[in-house]
Amino acid sequence: MTSPLLRKPNLVQEGGVAIVHQLLTEDTMLKYVGFKMIDLKAKARYEETLTDRECCIVALSGRITVTEGEHRFAGIGTRERVFEKTPTDSVFVSGGKRFSLEAVTAATVALCYAPSLQQLPTRWIKAGDVSVERRGKYQNQRTVHNILPDNDPSASSLLVVEVYTEGGNFSSYPPHKHDQDRLPEESFLEETYYHEVEPRAGFVFQRVYTDDRSLDETMSVEHRDVVLVPAGYHPVGVPDGYTSYYLNVMAGPKRIWKFRNDPDHEWILGRK
Repeated sequence: MTSPLLRKPNLVQEGGVAIVHQLLTEDTMLKYVGFKMIDLKAKARYEETLTDRECCIVALSGRITVTEGEHRFAGIGTRERVFEKTPTDSVFVSGGKRFSLEAVTAATVALCYAPSLQQLPTRWIKAGDVSVERRGKYQNQRTVHNILPDNDPSASSLLVVEVYTEGGNFSSYPPHKHDQDRLPEESFLEETYYHEVEPRAGFVFQRVYTDDRSLDETMSVEHRDVVLVPAGYHPVGVPDGYTSYYLNVMAGPKRIWKFRNDPDHEWILGRK
């Protein structure tokens, strides 16, 4: 039986636009985070009016033009495929605004949503402004692209990052969680993971579990799957020979990322 946390691509074709995933709060058990993934043929157009949600539009691959009101960001996007491993362009749009996307080339675009708590300027998040960091050591190494981190005031709720993990490594590891609103020790943030795998025939493993094991799901995750993380620890393991990419979207009552490691596994950080 498939876990309720694991969502497979469910392609809905609308002309030149294919909706690969539509996981809004009304479609899932999540209250804060929404996510769409769309594929566009060259010259295809997609429009959306935001109401009470803000949105980060991530040009995963290909080039797009994003228009919102007087703002027009033409031909943005830096890579043909995510596994080029270079940062890409994104656009942030507040709630109450209407935006359109036009594909300059065939493109894949992620739409990341969270509650719009205040009106903020529409902003082009340039690839060159996305910080890149290397985390972990031993078999716990990954590369992170900070598209919309919590120290960037561009959004009122949204947090967005990309992560690359090479084969034989674990990511989001040691297992950590952020499901308690008890700052400054821990913040409550829901999360989604959009996965891609190279080569595409591969898979990764992701476990989502709480301290009391009232939630405990271990999933074999394939190319273009999404995993929902309403609560709990959520490590990802990547088999040898494959490379993992995932796009994380996080949101909660406060736009702060403070996590707690699983105390049973925190000793790993102390290795020399």
